[in-house]
Amino acid sequence: MENGLPAGARVVGAERLRGGWTSQMRRLSVAGDGAPGPLVLRSFVKPFFVLHAEGLLTREADVLTLLGDTDVPAASLRGVDATAAHCDHPSLLMSLLPGSVRLSDDGADRRAELLADQLVRIHRVRVTAQNRPRSYQAWTAPERVRVPETTERPELWQRAVDVIRREAPEYWPCFLHRDFHPGNVLFDEVGDAEGFGREGHAEGGGAEGDAVSGAECHALRISGVVDWVETSWGPADLDVAHCSTALALLHGAHAGMRFADAYTAAGGLLTEKPGDHLYWRMLDALAFAPDAEKVAGPWRELGRDDLTPELLTRRLEDYLQELFLRYG
Repeated sequence: MENGLPAGARVVGAERLRGGWTSQMRRLSVAGDGAPGPLVLRSFVKPFFVLHAEGLLTREADVLTLLGDTDVPAASLRGVDATAAHCDHPSLLMSLLPGSVRLSDDGADRRAELLADQLVRIHRVRVTAQNRPRSYQAWTAPERVRVPETTERPELWQRAVDVIRREAPEYWPCFLHRDFHPGNVLFDEVGDAEGFGREGHAEGGGAEGDAVSGAECHALRISGVVDWVETSWGPADLDVAHCSTALALLHGAHAGMRFADAYTAAGGLLTEKPGDHLYWRMLDALAFAPDAEKVAGPWRELGRDDLTPELLTRRLEDYLQELFLRYG
């Protein structure tokens, strides 16, 4: 890392940052002449991600470079070692963004509005044929869905799986974050000059701090969007679906159902065909079955101890039911 710093700067400390699942995250303290301030080192250490690290980290490096000329609040790229030629593990070095992850129920509605507005801005990022990201990849398929063993609504699951047996609908493609959800977005108070990763990091961002009241939430802003390794080219409906599922799991089905409306109110465009939109929503939601443990672990690490597997399964089922009531 020091090879990429100014001659008078050096790394003087490192601390683990909380809330990540795919990566090991460290905050690096840098001192000396020309020090750029604290940095973040993302390292892939799990065998699956090490195997795919070259593509993932190269993609993120390219995306961070692209976003440097936009109004999307993303980290600045400082260096990448996608093949572990110099590091113990494949790694990417980036600037530390201000703010923290906010996952509490208090203020969730206002944060959802900010999330929707930010997602519209991401989808408006313009790319050329040369820097266009790869086409989206589905994260589940009918034969891969894991139905909860203890479900009392097996017919609901069967109906949901049947929705994604069809060919993917036609869509108007745009630039997708592809993993946009509250755990990958940082918030701070407007005018807050101290919010630099105060309590940790979640795939590049800070951990949740003290609960914020509804009144205080109106002074919030999004200060960073992190984790760009899955950036893709695909339908806006899919990014909206992913954030909607996460909100349903965090705050209840009603929160997941409101997000698409917030997105269109912010100027976003979704398919006008209810059946097509339902396909994208189900394609995302079913990837979390049976109990959303992939995201629940990091969320619990950030203070949401209430998110038990049983609660998450129930919320996921409630969300599937609400999707059918509205779009099916």
